Amino acid sequence: MRAMSDLPTDTGLPFMKWHGAGNDFVIFDSRGRSAVTTEALARGLGDRHRGVGFDQLAEIRDSDVADIDLDFWNSDGSRAGACGNATRCVARYLFDQTGKEALTIRTTRGVLEARLAEGEVHVNMGHPQTMWDEIPLSKPMDTAHLPLDCDPMAVGMGNPHAVFFVDDVGAVDVEARGRAVEFDPLFPQRTNVEFAEVRSRDEIRMRVWERGTGITLACGSGACATAVAAAERGLTERKVRMEVDGGWLTLDWRDDGVWMTGPTAHVFDATLTKAFLESL
Repeated sequence: MRAMSDLPTDTGLPFMKWHGAGNDFVIFDSRGRSAVTTEALARGLGDRHRGVGFDQLAEIRDSDVADIDLDFWNSDGSRAGACGNATRCVARYLFDQTGKEALTIRTTRGVLEARLAEGEVHVNMGHPQTMWDEIPLSKPMDTAHLPLDCDPMAVGMGNPHAVFFVDDVGAVDVEARGRAVEFDPLFPQRTNVEFAEVRSRDEIRMRVWERGTGITLACGSGACATAVAAAERGLTERKVRMEVDGGWLTLDWRDDGVWMTGPTAHVFDATLTKAFLESL
């Protein structure tokens, strides 16, 4: 990890702002140079009053096994193992830049495949993790029925998720319940928390509390985990449309993994000032 004194403060630090269904990101393109993100930089940038504000930060890096490597950070400065909507946004950026319609992206989740078809970005988020030590949980248990109120299911999608099925997602206090579950001792790495209302065999309404960030308008890996949990419980088919606070996503759990499709938007490009970087 680089020290703050190593950052390119003389010329500032360029970045992009994107969002996918309201899930918003700062993105650094660090190809051709060393990685720049530190815990302090992520925390400072994540502050919506004194920085830029984001749900997650994504940093693009050179790769020796895929088209790019991609790292993720939460707004509290902690690392994130996966971020589906940011992955889609980065894929869109690279498709627009290169004219390609397929690419590979290495994350801590593994090498993911992204495709551009009919103007939409599709990303394979990989196979769900359902074993207790893969998610991970603190001890062996039935991951399909966690020993918590309301019978949630645990699913890993490169980061841990606890999915609750409810009758009315609008009646859930997402902040209070999400915060409590995030820090439950069952989850040694904390967890993301999803509350899902099944509307039909092919439609779900979901709200999310993201580990290290809080309530967000969408969560790609959380949407994947929710779709898997609903199919495993026999509540839906393996392909569903999902309404999140920021819009709609489509999830398709196939033999090769969980594919996610949804909107992306490039908001602006900017440069962090020398004064801001030196203040961290």
